[in-house]
Parts: sequence; C-alpha cells; structure tokens
Amino acid sequence: MDERTRVRLDVAYDGTAFSGWAAQPGRRTVAGVLVEALDLVLGAGVAAGLTVAGRTDAGVHASGQVCHLDLPVDVWRMHEGRLLRRLARLLPTDVRVRAMGAVPASFDARFSATFRRYEYRVTDAPWGGDPLRRHETLAWPRALDLDRLAAAAAGLVGEHDFAAYCRRKENATTLREVTRLDWRRDVDGILVATVQADAFCQAMVRSLVGAMLVAGDGRRPVRWPADLLTRRERASEVTVAPAHGLTLVAVGYPDDPAEYARRAEATRRLRVPADS
Repeated sequence: MDERTRVRLDVAYDGTAFSGWAAQPGRRTVAGVLVEALDLVLGAGVAAGLTVAGRTDAGVHASGQVCHLDLPVDVWRMHEGRLLRRLARLLPTDVRVRAMGAVPASFDARFSATFRRYEYRVTDAPWGGDPLRRHETLAWPRALDLDRLAAAAAGLVGEHDFAAYCRRKENATTLREVTRLDWRRDVDGILVATVQADAFCQAMVRSLVGAMLVAGDGRRPVRWPADLLTRRERASEVTVAPAHGLTLVAVGYPDDPAEYARRAEATRRLRVPADS
C-alpha cells in the first residue's frame, strides 16, 4: 500500500444552493463539489477518505468547517505549494478552501474534535431583514427580548439528554454537553446565538433556537426550553428554525497533536454511530 499523507482542509461555504455537506446522487452538495475539484487537479480517486467534522444540513452555512483526506506522499509533495490556489480557480464562488496542511495520521476531523461552535443570526427589525443579509439572517416577525432569550439559554447549558431536540437515529445517543449557549445583540441590531457543544445530533441547534425564540418573544415561559429536557422523545411542539440563519463557525481540537488519537478513541466509545 502506498504511503499516504493526511491533509487537513479548512472550508467555508454559503449553504444556500447546497443540499447539505454529504454527497448525494443527483444533488449538489459541498462534499460533491469539493471532490469534483480535487479529482480535476489530482486525478479521479487520488484524494481518498474525505471526512468532515460536522455534516451540515441543506441550507446551513460554514465559515469554520474542517475536513481531512489522505493523499499519496508523492502527490502531496508535488501539489502542496499550489493546490490551494488551483482549488480557488476551480471551485464555485459559494465554497472556498481557506487553508490546508499536512497533519499527523492520527488526526480525525470528526472524532478528534473537542467542540463544534455554531452561530444563529436573527433580526426582529419591524421592517424585516436586510436584503443583503437575507441568506444568513432569519427575519423574525415579533419583537425579541434579549433578557428572555438569555434566561431561556441558561437552562440548556450543561450535559443533558437532548432527545426533545433531536431527530433520533437508531442506536445513537442523544446525550450531549452544551458548554456555551448565549445571545448578544450586535450594534446593527442583529441578535446572535452562540451554541457550543462537544457534538450535536441532527437538527439539534436549530431546534434549540426555535424553542428559545418563542420564549424570547413571550409566547412561551423562559423555562419552557429547559423543561423539555425531561422528554425522551422528540418534542413535536418545537419548531425547527430555518437553516439559513445557522453557520458553523469553529471546530476545536486538542492543542497537543499527541492527543488526537486519544480524543478520537474516546469519542468513538461514546458515540457510535456518531451525530451528523
């Protein structure tokens, strides 16, 4: 077997015109577009094992997505200095590889990750959303109270079973540890929720946002989102917030590369099959 180099890619994309990250027959996806460009540069199938930190849903954006792939050592040596610029010329304008570099073979973009951080943008301006930000900001039709949003968020921080907020997968756990969940109102009036956890199950972030928004506009008590944590099944009364307000902004990894394998092993034990 040829000796291979593992390469980390930091990727950003506007999810508007993508059917999510994962390759799907007949659909335009981020992974599909990226593999197509790599095949054009390196040859069909040369880049192997594309693995992503978090498989975002259709319409969800990313500014800090991370993935890895494996290349034959000689191919990486040949293309290392120019692959980034060649991909910039070939990729469509709604997806960019922002950085790439060789990493230890023990690095796993998915299982070595220590956290994923998302932001969700909402405007409650009475005139609606800025047309230039419509692809990344949800226009909410009711006034939102920042203090109510903060109180609703506080009850969701920590390790909980988030079954009420997840689309359950067979044999997959819905236990997650949310290490950060807070709201701010920026100077332009946009409300931004920052949500960070070790990992997320499918639709979890948008479900949390959906629950907090109806608490923030006064239609539900501020304790309602936290009270749902007693459920062991998906809460049908929670509306999943639209995808376009959500952006994956960062993925964290151990500072010491020697910890990549240990982190990956621990994550696999906790969550197999893992979230997406």
